[in-house]
Amino acid sequence: MFITPGTPRVVIVSYSMNYGIQKCIWTALGDITANLFQATLVIFVIGSFFSENPEFLNIFKWVGVFYLLYLAYDIYNIRPKEIGSKNISSKSFFSFFKDGFIVAGTSPKAWMFFPLIFPQFINFETNYSIQFLILITTYVILDFLSLIGYALMAQKLIFWIKAKPKIINLISACVLLIIAGIIVFTQNINLT
Repeated sequence: MFITPGTPRVVIVSYSMNYGIQKCIWTALGDITANLFQATLVIFVIGSFFSENPEFLNIFKWVGVFYLLYLAYDIYNIRPKEIGSKNISSKSFFSFFKDGFIVAGTSPKAWMFFPLIFPQFINFETNYSIQFLILITTYVILDFLSLIGYALMAQKLIFWIKAKPKIINLISACVLLIIAGIIVFTQNINLT
């Protein structure tokens, strides 16, 4: 599930090409931190809350949609770096972390993944805290490695788009807009 392309991978690819892999590590850390919070909340606190109160999940999804629209605009307007350029970005490490955290934290895919998949691997009649710890540790490590893998792949692609560096920003922004549209039209979210 974490290997499949989704919003966090689009952001990682774009950031890798525009800011470099080192900065993407902070975005990946933000992503897995959000996943850690999501999984913990779902398993120990609000697992049934969203299913009993779909209006709150609806609000959360709209926050995610609006953030995706903002991020698409932001990515589209990034001035691509020159290949081999040593320019330092004005974006802070915290900003990269925040972007990863918010994108993953508002992703309906993640909020659906943890309550649907994790409980299948946990026996709640025994010490489920240890089971959860093993499961979430495995997930976080594999998710982080897949994000860095996407960033490395993007660095290899950077030479392919050398002639048209703005193309990845356009593609990434369009993919984020499409994902936001899919969330709006397929996740049954309402404005009310």
